[in-house]
Amino acid sequence: MDEGYKNEKFETFKIKSSVAKKFRRYCRAISKSQSMTLLLMLEFFEHNKISPKESMGPNIKTLESLIKRRNNAVIAIMKNIEKDQTKPAIAILQSLLEGEKPEKKPLILEKKNSTKEVPKYRERK
Repeated sequence: MDEGYKNEKFETFKIKSSVAKKFRRYCRAISKSQSMTLLLMLEFFEHNKISPKESMGPNIKTLESLIKRRNNAVIAIMKNIEKDQTKPAIAILQSLLEGEKPEKKPLILEKKNSTKEVPKYRERK
């Protein structure tokens, strides 16, 4: 029995038999009584402020593609933050906690000294 509606009486509607069969099949599919199924449908339309006459096909597809694009953008932002901020910060913190100095990379402009010494002065022959 439907919760909260035990004491209410039943009413009848006049609908076509093909529609009634289809509605009953749908009620069995969602495992609800006919009264509860109809109530759920009415509440859905009222809550979402839509009409059964409106076509929602293109609107839903457009929203779905927009949400997918936004999700992809958020994922890209999170990957960028992880790569540029989180991983270097963790490496610095770990090196501080372990007492090791982080590797110092030479600057691009800095030239490495060669191991072979070049004399400053040359003898004349």
